[in-house]
Amino acid sequence: MSKQHPVVAVTGSSGAGTSTVKRAFEHIFLREEINPVVIEGDSYHRYNRAEMKTAMQHAGDAGNNHFSHFGPEANLFDKLEETFRVYGETGTGKKRYYLHSAEEAAEHNARLGTTLKAGEFTPWEDIAEGTDLLFYEGLHGGVVTDEADVASHTDLLIGVVPIVNLEWIQKIHRDKAERGYAPEATVETILRRMPDYVRYITPQFSRSDINFQRVPLVDTSNPFIARDIPTADESLVIIRFSDPCKFDVDFPYLLSMLHGSFMSRRNDLVVPGGKMGFAMEIILTPIIRRMLEERG
Repeated sequence: MSKQHPVVAVTGSSGAGTSTVKRAFEHIFLREEINPVVIEGDSYHRYNRAEMKTAMQHAGDAGNNHFSHFGPEANLFDKLEETFRVYGETGTGKKRYYLHSAEEAAEHNARLGTTLKAGEFTPWEDIAEGTDLLFYEGLHGGVVTDEADVASHTDLLIGVVPIVNLEWIQKIHRDKAERGYAPEATVETILRRMPDYVRYITPQFSRSDINFQRVPLVDTSNPFIARDIPTADESLVIIRFSDPCKFDVDFPYLLSMLHGSFMSRRNDLVVPGGKMGFAMEIILTPIIRRMLEERG
C-alpha cells in the first residue's frame, strides 16, 4: 500500500457487473482530471485462448474437471501481486493486454506493429510515468493464496457481488448475447468453476473495503430458466463498508442524497437499484480525492 502511488482494485466474478463500477470510476477520473493506469484482470491469465483450451483438455485427461480461469493454475497471481507492489513503491511497472476481439487486436497491432489475433496477449510493456493511480478491474483484485497476496497491496478494494442466482442469470444472458454460447454450455462452465469460485473468488469479499451487492426483488429461484435479467428498478443494492471510519463515510449525507435509501445495519447502506451508479460516484469521489490529496 502506498500514499504516493495508490492502487485501486475492483473485483468480482464473471457476470457480476464490475463494468458498472468501472464506468463510475471513468466518470470520476474524467471529472477530477485524474490520469490512471488501467489494468485488466484478463491480462494476467496464464494462457491465451488456444492454450487455455489445450490446458483444460490436459487437465481433464488427468482427472481434473474443475480447471478454470478462477483458480491459480490458470493465472499469474504472483505477477499480479508484483504489479501492484512495484507500482505502489515506484509508480511504474509492466502491463499487457488480452485481446478479446478482432477489433481490439487491430487497435493494438496498429499501435505496436504486430500481427496478433483475438485471444492472444500483447507483449509486456512499461507503464507510462506520471500516472496518478493504478486502477484494476477483474476477477482477482483481492485474491490471497499460499504463494501470493494481492489484496495486501491495495489501497482501496471494491467488491461487486450480486447474489449468486442473479450473477448466474447475468452470465447466462451475457454469454448468449455477446459470445453466442448456448445456456447449457454456460451452465457447464459454472459447474466446472464452482470449486475455484468457493476457494478463490468468494473470500475476496471479506477483504474488500466496500462491497456493492445487487439483490433482485423478483423471483430468481431458478436462474437457469430465467427469461430476463431483473432490471435495476426491480432491485436493491446493499453497500457494505468494512470500516466506515477508514474513509470518513458520511451516512447522513448519503441518505439525504439517495432518495429511498436506508440503513439496514450500522455499516450497510441500502439504495434503490436504479441509483447504483450515482451512489458509487458520490461515495467513491471523495475517497479518491482524499487519496490524491494525501500524496502531498
